[in-house]
Amino acid sequence: MRRTLKVLDGIDPAGLARSSLAAGGAMPAPPFADAFYEELSASGAAFASSEPGIQAMYYRALGLLSSCVLASPLGAPMLIEGGAYRGSWLESTATIGAETLSRFCPGIARSTFETFARLRRPDGLIPYKVLPEGPSYRQVQMVTPLSRSVWNHYRASGEDGDFILEMYGALSANDAWIAAHRDTRGSGGVEAFCAFDAGHDLSPRFWHCPDTTYGEDPAACDPDSPLLPFIAPDLTANVHCQRLYLARIARELGRGDEADAWEAKAALSLAALMGSCWDAEDEFFYDLDRRGRPVRVQSDVLLRVLACEIGDDGLFERALSRYLLNSRKFFPRYPFTSIAMDDPRFDPSSGYNTWGGATNVLSILRAPAAFEAHGRQVELSYALRPALLACSRMTRFGQCLSPWTGEEGYSEGYSPALLLALDAVERLMGILPRPGGELWFTALPPVGGAGADLGRSAYSRLVDGKLVEFECGPEGARAFSDGKPLFSCPRGVRVVADRAGRPLALVGMVDRRVEGALRLGGASGAGLRFAALGNEVLRVRAGELRRESAPGVVAPSY
Repeated sequence: MRRTLKVLDGIDPAGLARSSLAAGGAMPAPPFADAFYEELSASGAAFASSEPGIQAMYYRALGLLSSCVLASPLGAPMLIEGGAYRGSWLESTATIGAETLSRFCPGIARSTFETFARLRRPDGLIPYKVLPEGPSYRQVQMVTPLSRSVWNHYRASGEDGDFILEMYGALSANDAWIAAHRDTRGSGGVEAFCAFDAGHDLSPRFWHCPDTTYGEDPAACDPDSPLLPFIAPDLTANVHCQRLYLARIARELGRGDEADAWEAKAALSLAALMGSCWDAEDEFFYDLDRRGRPVRVQSDVLLRVLACEIGDDGLFERALSRYLLNSRKFFPRYPFTSIAMDDPRFDPSSGYNTWGGATNVLSILRAPAAFEAHGRQVELSYALRPALLACSRMTRFGQCLSPWTGEEGYSEGYSPALLLALDAVERLMGILPRPGGELWFTALPPVGGAGADLGRSAYSRLVDGKLVEFECGPEGARAFSDGKPLFSCPRGVRVVADRAGRPLALVGMVDRRVEGALRLGGASGAGLRFAALGNEVLRVRAGELRRESAPGVVAPSY
């Protein structure tokens, strides 16, 4: 394909990714490399930056990601965690990982989703992990709602009805299993029987609790545990959100009565969450142990619950100020910690698989679901920019980061870290396709060393057969479709467009007033004049940009 932007013309993403992988040393060719790069080429994704470190990171991440696709027990391609984890986990690769991969390799993402659906047990339980050798059902290990990831993939990739019908059946059966086996106390919530149910290895949240289920039976809790089962806020919120998206899927399938039933079940889950796990004074969610006591460990459970679409804008704003952007709590130099930093049990060590304090890249990859639901684009960038800087310095792409330095810790070739690097580029300085059909063009300076704020970047994607390109520099940004100008705008904003590239809205992406004009096509006149504050949304209406919302910006606190 011939590109309009010279900085992108001649870039071969697949070639750069392959060569970056080869430069890392001799290794076997990934088994699904050809399929991976074929899908990557079909996406049209390409990136260039005046900051060489971040450009090299992008293609290195793609190259390593190709090695994170192995054959499932069914023989189909399956995204795996990578590094120390030679399999796919429900909490990450089968949910937020596959959902993110869907923007680059939708076929492999679909195959990953289908693998978990097709390997469910006869009683309905979906495996918590799948290795090439087979599935495992020892625990539930739910974090990102699977039904939402499936729904987002379905809408973004234009999947057929057979896919969503099969996934609906599997998700419905799994929900029934959870309801039957993980509410022994009759609260309506979802119970954790072990630390691994939440994927919270080494977290003080589960001190003095077993790592695995009793007898490795996912329906059994240790009868001699003085603490378990917990009514778990993250597991309960997960099921609440899953049921909301099962309702959407049911309506898509023309099953209105079932959709109503799912919404009613979701309301029961929400009531159980707020009744059992919500502390109104702390404005925090805690586990409730078997003795009815809150487990007062402030962990990334808060962000997990909020990412399951719990709470209104007001609650989220207070959570930002009190916790998520508080440098005593979860907001170190490289956010977000897995335990509040003012808890004496906080351990910043990142040299092993731990949720005892260190920043986990999975937390950052999951965060947009919480922040963007409440229009907190600027605050999200406060986490994504340091994360992207940390990724640009990585040599191994590990699982954990030092909260203080951003240095990578445990593991290597970890697909959530690779996907975070790609995702952050698209959210901060690229073109991000959205499940609803929108395209987000974000005009922020590249992340890098001294002078990066004066740098340049360019990004491209194929959208409905047309090559869409976007470049940004100190003088502003402009977009093209098959060489024809779409729009231009100042730096510091995001342009929300339809799939044809027609601007629908503009969002302030920095904590200051950005003034200028949104010029449509190749026009050089006055354009649509605007002044946008941070997080302010201006909607294109009747030839003007009119304010739709202006929530302000929550500043980091101490």
